[in-house]
Amino acid sequence: MDLFKSVSFLFNSFHRWSSIIKAEHQHVVLFSTEKRGEHCLYVQRFNPNTLVKHSFETEPGLSAPISFSATCRGGNIHLLYLYLNGTVYESLLPLRRSSTGAEGAQALSRSLCLSLPLGEEKLMSGAAVVLDEAHVAVVGFPHPSAGACKDYLCIWNTHFQTLQACREMTGRIYSQLWCYSGKLYVPHGKMLSVIPFECQKSSLAAAMGKLKETSQSDYKSRSFSSYWTAQSYSDVTQSTEIKCRMSSKSNSNAKCALTVEQLIEHIKISALEDVQAEVGEFIRRTPHADLQLAAGRVALELVSRSQTDASFYPQCAFLQLLETRYLCYSVCPELLSLAMVKKDFHLCQIAFQIFSDIPEAVTCACLKAILSTPDSEMETVNLDTGSVMFMKELTLAQRRSDEEGGQLNGFCPPALESDVSDTPSNKLQRDPLALDMSCPVGLHKGALLNEVLQTAYSDRPLLPHLKDLTVPQVIVFLQYLRFLYFKYSHDAHKHIQDLRTPSISQIIDWVCLLLDAHFTVLAVAPETKKLVSDLHKFVRSQVKLYAELGKIEGSLQVLKNSKQSEAFGMYAIQVIELF
Repeated sequence: MDLFKSVSFLFNSFHRWSSIIKAEHQHVVLFSTEKRGEHCLYVQRFNPNTLVKHSFETEPGLSAPISFSATCRGGNIHLLYLYLNGTVYESLLPLRRSSTGAEGAQALSRSLCLSLPLGEEKLMSGAAVVLDEAHVAVVGFPHPSAGACKDYLCIWNTHFQTLQACREMTGRIYSQLWCYSGKLYVPHGKMLSVIPFECQKSSLAAAMGKLKETSQSDYKSRSFSSYWTAQSYSDVTQSTEIKCRMSSKSNSNAKCALTVEQLIEHIKISALEDVQAEVGEFIRRTPHADLQLAAGRVALELVSRSQTDASFYPQCAFLQLLETRYLCYSVCPELLSLAMVKKDFHLCQIAFQIFSDIPEAVTCACLKAILSTPDSEMETVNLDTGSVMFMKELTLAQRRSDEEGGQLNGFCPPALESDVSDTPSNKLQRDPLALDMSCPVGLHKGALLNEVLQTAYSDRPLLPHLKDLTVPQVIVFLQYLRFLYFKYSHDAHKHIQDLRTPSISQIIDWVCLLLDAHFTVLAVAPETKKLVSDLHKFVRSQVKLYAELGKIEGSLQVLKNSKQSEAFGMYAIQVIELF
């Protein structure tokens, strides 16, 4: 009977949109109506048989929604609807709800998902469809960097409000859009384009990485197109166009690359050597736009087999996937953990250089693994040449500093001991700690620690995990940080150019974090007394140095602000009054 009531509502009202979705082994009918300026949504359930009426929130100057899309996730119906002003709202409708009658309209609560950019021209239509919990496809609205042109299909990330992908559609777009079985159906001109798509797991790194691709107007994916004539819609001919981007040296009869689905099936059963060769070939032959989506799937499958098959570990394939820079931690979170288990520190180093979203817990786990590995074992690891070169140059810089007389930019560091007199001879003494300082770890372990120092982190999430380090590990790490800090303070890094190195501010931040995380242990443990005392003396000496520099700050400012004479000839004598 309620179904007949629903039909009668349609006859008495203007029908706007309708859809039927399957949820929890039942079908739910949704339809929107307009009657005398009132816009309503009806939800017809059949188990139990109920009809619920909802009223949309109204705003001054805002008309009814122009497009709807409904999906079922997590025990709720997610209704997405689009307005002409570019706002996309989402409403949640529970699957199980008691009947309140069709006459009593319930307010439909909503939340803003996305605000689309608007061009100068007034928009008359548009369409949006949900792809997953974080992505929405939109047609009929301008591309952010293409002016007023509205002939674009755009995919937006609603979590981060970023444009993930776009494609220009030839001919007029009719503001109609459908999604079914991993494909988007877009009518435009005299053509219906069927565009396969795949959405990566939503993450900030993935969103920012894809944002760089959105400015490329020549973004192309494999598409299946159906054409029809204006006279007959029954005479439909289908054509399939597969475009493989190949290098200019490739000949026309070269073998096409595997699809990502075929490659994944091969990864499950093929031998290690065959898998690595196929992954390398797949990376070389796959277009960049397609590889950006496929790299994560391939990496996940490789990691999955490596975790279940102890004899299978395709290091070469992992490194090739990392070199594409289409991977991030969020896309393949088990990759770093697997590398730690296999003690593949070379892979860890590359991942630290590329991944910008490594969680603090994983950073500390890697740090603990590095500190717990003996130097003798670490020296056999093949690492990035530049990072090892930095460590070698850092140790050689001390010898150069000794040969040059031990001065720092024309100044000598102040003495550390508080009882040293201010005689000229004592002022010229070099820091004895810096003179006798040697690196407490091997070159390769130092190179890996440098990568950890340059990893992005937040203080609060990092501190609890730093407390998991043992006292010997904390001491070794602090000794290495002290070594770096002293060498930087004595201008050792000036001899090292164009290498990936931690900054002095990063070194100081990590020292502060370690002291905060292990303050009680460092204050009580006997073996840490000398280390903490040395750090205290050095900090005090730096305070004195900056205090002396502060005294001449006014003089330096006067010199900076003094006007330069236009012409001095061969030489000139000037009198500058500082005070």
